[in-house]
Amino acid sequence: MNARAIKKPLIRQGWLRVLLFCVFYFILLIAGGVVITLLFKSIRGNTDNITELLNGEYLWLSIVVAVALGLLAVVLFRLLIDRKSLTSLGFRITGYRNDAIAGFLMAISILGVGTMILYFSKHLAWTDITFNANELFIELGLLAFVAFYEETIFRGYILGNLMESFNKWIALLISALLFAVFHADNPGINIIPVLNVFLAGILLGINYMYTRNLWFAIFFHFSWNFFQGPLLGYKISGFNLPTLLQTELKGDLLLTGGDFGFEGSVFCTALVLISSLLLYRAYESREQAAKVQVN
Repeated sequence: MNARAIKKPLIRQGWLRVLLFCVFYFILLIAGGVVITLLFKSIRGNTDNITELLNGEYLWLSIVVAVALGLLAVVLFRLLIDRKSLTSLGFRITGYRNDAIAGFLMAISILGVGTMILYFSKHLAWTDITFNANELFIELGLLAFVAFYEETIFRGYILGNLMESFNKWIALLISALLFAVFHADNPGINIIPVLNVFLAGILLGINYMYTRNLWFAIFFHFSWNFFQGPLLGYKISGFNLPTLLQTELKGDLLLTGGDFGFEGSVFCTALVLISSLLLYRAYESREQAAKVQVN
C-alpha cells in the first residue's frame, strides 16, 4: 500500500500541475532576469541596453540561463510533484530511433522546400559564405540544448500532464498555445510568426500524442533551428546568430518572414500545415493497423 501511495502525484489534476509549473517557471525566469541585470550593472555600471545585449552579443547567456532554469523546474516538478521518473517524460530511445531520424529529416525537408520557393521566386539570395568552425560548433551545442529543454518542457511535461486531464486533442491545442505564448516577446514578432509557432507546437506534439516519446520532437527542433540559422542564414525566431550563408531577403515580408526569419513566412505556414496533416495520417494509419493486428 505504501509503495503504491508514494507513486501517486502530490497534486492529482494534471492541468493544475501544469498551471503551477508555468507559474513557477515564470517566477524563475524573472528571478534569473533580475540576477542578470544586477550582474550587468555591477560589471558595466548601467543596464540601459541590457535587452539589446541579451538578444545580441550575450544571447548565449540568455540561452544558458533559460535552459538551466527550465530543466531545474522540470526536475523539481517531475520528481516532487508528479512523483514520476524523469525517463517517463519520454526519453526511452529503444524502438524510437526511426522517429528521431524522421524528425531530423522532416525539418530539413520543410526548410529546403521553403528556401527553394523563396530562392526561385527571387525573394532570397545568398551574398557570401563565412565559415567559422568554432562558431558553428558552439551554435550546434547551444541549439541542441535549446531543442532538448523546450521539448522536455512543452511536450514532455506540459503536453504529457495535460493529456492526463483532457482529451488528447484539447491537450495538444493548449500545449501549442502555451508554446506560442512562450515565444510571444521574441524580436520581430507579429501575427504570422505567432501562428507559425503555434502550428509548430501542433506538429511537434502530434508525434508525442501518439508515442509519448520525445526524440522525434527533439531532433526536429534541433535540425530546424540549426539548418535555419547557422547554415541557411535566416534569423531563428527573431534572433540573429552568426551564419555560414549570408542571406538577403527581398520583397513582401509575408513571404520572406522578414526579421523573424523563415518562421514568419506564409510559406512556412503552408508547409507546416501540410507536414502536420501527413504526420497525423501516418500515425493514424499505424494505429489502425496495430488495432487490426490485435483483433
